[in-house]
Amino acid sequence: MTVKTVTVIAALFASMLSLSSCGNTIRGMGQDTANAVDATQDAGRRVDRAAQ
Repeated sequence: MTVKTVTVIAALFASMLSLSSCGNTIRGMGQDTANAVDATQDAGRRVDRAAQ
């Protein structure tokens, strides 16, 4: 293996690792957003029931 081949393989591996990390972060952010929406809706329902 030449130095160029090793460098290309290392760069591809680093890129794949970075993209994988971004995917996990985005997935987690989506779950957090969904939880925030649910909590907001629940709070709205509680306020509505308390006002009646």
